[in-house]
Amino acid sequence: MNLFTKPLRRTLTALTIAGLAIAVGAVFGAAGTSQAASKTAPSEKNPPTISGTPQAGATLTADHGDWNGTQPLSFAYQWQRCNTTGGSCAGISGATARLYDVRGQDVGHTLRVHVRATNKDGSAADTSAPTAVVAPATAPPPPTGCPAGTGTINIGGLTPPANLAIDGFSSSPSVLGRQVGTLSIRVHVSACGGRSVQGALIYAAAVPFNQFTVPPEVQSGGDGWATINQPQLGGYPASSRQQLLAVFLRARKSGEPQGQGVSTSRLVSFKVNLSQ
Repeated sequence: MNLFTKPLRRTLTALTIAGLAIAVGAVFGAAGTSQAASKTAPSEKNPPTISGTPQAGATLTADHGDWNGTQPLSFAYQWQRCNTTGGSCAGISGATARLYDVRGQDVGHTLRVHVRATNKDGSAADTSAPTAVVAPATAPPPPTGCPAGTGTINIGGLTPPANLAIDGFSSSPSVLGRQVGTLSIRVHVSACGGRSVQGALIYAAAVPFNQFTVPPEVQSGGDGWATINQPQLGGYPASSRQQLLAVFLRARKSGEPQGQGVSTSRLVSFKVNLSQ
């Protein structure tokens, strides 16, 4: 038995050392392997992109793209102004955020965004494709002065450049004889494409004066109509051959100077037959 003692001891000792080495390797990893795997600098999978409408006044958004590399990754942005084909780019001062508000000086150029990805092991960068050529801002529609919606307009909601229109009128009697008594004039007021106006102040005066009284202004109702009653005066008829009665009509908004704001005026006439 003594002949095998030393070789056996040497074999057991070698097996023991090998086992310890395997155990240590399992706990700590092979020398240099773990460190090499953790050191991965950024590398690009998909390039940066830009979303939004390239138009002055609009806001564009940069997407940093997709990147490989040890986490966490941080990203830095630099917007660039380029020529119409995306070349000859230059960084835009102060434009280093994901969002970019397109400016007037960008009109006629394209825009790109340069993105740099960084982690503890290094950095890499790439630039997006160019946008379409930046268009000018769309001019806002000119103010109409008309309230939204349809139907009757309250005079308080009407402002310049809108203005009132006298688009309907009639008299009772429809033909004036020698003795009228009281003349009733009906007037319709509208605005904004024929919408009736409520609350407009209507004024009516026969020309020349002293044919019929000139009453105070009358407000138009919810249907846009107003009725003005004018008793006959001694000056009517103005002539023994009178065939028409001319009447000056005015519609206005309370608080506005006469002839200004949304006001309007019109001269109308009614038939006269003095033989009646």
